[in-house]
Amino acid sequence: MHSFNKDIGSLGEDIAENYLRQIGYTILQRNFRCRIGEIDLIGKDGDYICFIEVKTRYGSLFGNPCESVTYSKQRKIYKTAELYIMKKKLFKFNFRFDVIEIILSNDTNTPSVKLIKDAFQL
Repeated sequence: MHSFNKDIGSLGEDIAENYLRQIGYTILQRNFRCRIGEIDLIGKDGDYICFIEVKTRYGSLFGNPCESVTYSKQRKIYKTAELYIMKKKLFKFNFRFDVIEIILSNDTNTPSVKLIKDAFQL
C-alpha cells in the first residue's frame, strides 16, 4: 500500500509541476526535505515565493484532498518553509502557502486540478 501511495503522490507532483509551469509559476525546487519535514513544490508566482502542498486522490469518496492538510501538517510545512527561507536567504520576498488538489478519474487517470492560492496562514 505504501508504494502505491508513493506512486500516486509522485504522479500528482508531476501533474502539479506541469500545471504550475503552464500558468506562469517558476519552479524553484521539488521535494525540499530537512529534519523537520518536506515541502512538495516551491515556486515563484509574481512577487511571491509559494510553498505548495500537493494532494492527489482517486475520486473524492473520502473528502476533498485539501481536507487532509491538517493544522499539524500546516505547522510542519510552515516550520520547513522557515528553514528554507533562512537557508536560501530569501528574507526580502513575500510568501504564501498554496495547496493543489488533484483528483484522478478511476477509469482513465485523467486529472482534475484545483489550485488553492493562500490556502492557509499561521
